[in-house]
Amino acid sequence: MNTVVRYFKSLMLLELFAGLSVTMRYFFRPKFTIRYPEEKTPKSNRFRGLHALRRYPNGEERCIACKLCEAVCPALAITIESTQRDDGTRRTTRYDIDLFKCIYCGFCEESCPVDSIVETGFLEYHMENASERIVDKQQLLAIGDRFEAQIAADREQDAAYR
Repeated sequence: MNTVVRYFKSLMLLELFAGLSVTMRYFFRPKFTIRYPEEKTPKSNRFRGLHALRRYPNGEERCIACKLCEAVCPALAITIESTQRDDGTRRTTRYDIDLFKCIYCGFCEESCPVDSIVETGFLEYHMENASERIVDKQQLLAIGDRFEAQIAADREQDAAYR
C-alpha cells in the first residue's frame, strides 16, 4: 500500500511543487547580497590584514632587529637577517614575510617592543604569481608609508580603549 501511495504522489509532482513553494517564498523576501566593490562589509576592530613596517617621524625604520617576531611566529613565516651599524645599533638587512605561510595571528605585532611590524586593516590585495607571496623589507616599508595615517589612528583608538 505504501508503494502505491508513493507512486501516485510522484505522478502528481507533489515534491516538485513543495520545492517550488519554498523557492517562491524566498524569491520575494529582501536580499542579503552585498555588492562588493561599491558596498563594504563592516570589519572588526581586531581585523588583521596586510603586514607593514613602520618608520619613526624622522624617516628611520623602527625595527631594531631583535628577532622576537621571527621567534614567536608559529608558522615560521618571518625571516630576518641583521647587521650592526657604525653607531652600535642593529638594523635589519633582510626582513621577509611569506604570506602563504602566515596565519595572521598577530603574534609578531604583539611581540615587537618598538611597534615596528603591524598588521594593517588593508584586505584588498592579491597575488598573480606565486613568487609575489614573499614580501620583502622594501615592500613592507612602502606599505607602512602608504598606510601610516591609518595605522597611527588605529593605535590612538586602541589606546583610548585601554
